Amino acid sequence: MIGCLCLHGFTGGPYEIEPITEYLEKHTDWLLSVPTYPGHGTELSLRGRTHIEWLQEAENAYLELREKVELIYIVGFSMGGMIAGYLASKYGCDKLILLNASAYYLNPAQMIKDIANMMVSGLNGQLRDHELYKRYRKKFLDTPFSATREFQKLVRMIKPEFSQVSAPTLIVQGECDGLVPRRSAEYLYKAISASNKRLCYFKESKHMICHDVEKEELIQEVYEFLTNE
Repeated sequence: MIGCLCLHGFTGGPYEIEPITEYLEKHTDWLLSVPTYPGHGTELSLRGRTHIEWLQEAENAYLELREKVELIYIVGFSMGGMIAGYLASKYGCDKLILLNASAYYLNPAQMIKDIANMMVSGLNGQLRDHELYKRYRKKFLDTPFSATREFQKLVRMIKPEFSQVSAPTLIVQGECDGLVPRRSAEYLYKAISASNKRLCYFKESKHMICHDVEKEELIQEVYEFLTNE
């Protein structure tokens, strides 16, 4: 039996990786685990929450899944990619996928382009319906600073652990990501000690890569990596 742990990002929820989890549910008989960190989900309640709680939730889900399966894969998006690497280094896994994993965060050049795009939408009276506006508002205006500090603590704590990752690893990076820059993927590729590792770029994809214009290609890339020997 194969188990697959799928981890969402900071200020997000399972919906961020839903296209992948739905595809795996439909095309495999694997046991999937998709936890939600405390304070996260469709309704955010992040004040007073800590990075230790988020790690513990993911760790508990991993340990519960491991008890039920022979092989375990981990797929992590954004902050979830950092947590996925932590679990892979601490406990091991059979395959690891990192999607726009946030070893570094904020891509100023891309954010300028995105803000310009939002300004054009604002002039056209469409700003409040703009996907990027909604995303950036949620992450920067609706998130308490204390939660952002906890996210930063988590990243600083976990980054050194990637040198202990030995599982076959696929690193995916959207080149138009305004939150996680390209150098994050490059750092992780160099840091991971696995001999079987690959870095894959999606030229038109932004941060929410599982829902973006190249999502079908992404899903196939993920599926083939997980199912190929």
